[in-house]
Amino acid sequence: MEKSIKFIVSPNFTGPLLILKIIFISFSLVLFLWLIFLLIRTSWLKFLFLEDIAEFLTYRPYGVRKIERAWRKIKASLETGLESEYKLAVLEADNILDDILKRMGFTGETLGEKLRNLTAAILPNIEEVKQAHQIRNNIIHDPAYKLSLEEAKKVLEIYEKALTDLQAPLAV
Repeated sequence: MEKSIKFIVSPNFTGPLLILKIIFISFSLVLFLWLIFLLIRTSWLKFLFLEDIAEFLTYRPYGVRKIERAWRKIKASLETGLESEYKLAVLEADNILDDILKRMGFTGETLGEKLRNLTAAILPNIEEVKQAHQIRNNIIHDPAYKLSLEEAKKVLEIYEKALTDLQAPLAV
């Protein structure tokens, strides 16, 4: 290592070789600074360090607070007495399940595809979840679809059980 440093800083390089040496050292320095800049600008460092630190300090997985807040909002929308809010609650619960399955690494572009790849060993109430997802599809594709409060509660209970079985943190 010492020989390498002496070779780099040695005065033996003169003329064109000295200019070439300065160009290469400058280019290496610019590339190194560019690498540092890119690491700071991307979310890689955040993912690598900040999320781990947050998990360590709070003793909870990163992102739990976001899921708990979304689930409380879903539960609160059932108390409004509006059918449109019931429908929105079902759609949001479906999205949460889809997001959690995606984070867990299950393949498929849509939740329906992911559910087809699951088994009862992974998700015990898979058939109920498929029915709840079908209700979600009915809400999306049929604007005249009627959803009662009781049906919305039942669907949300299905999603809640599925999320609990997947060990997703919910503030119930």
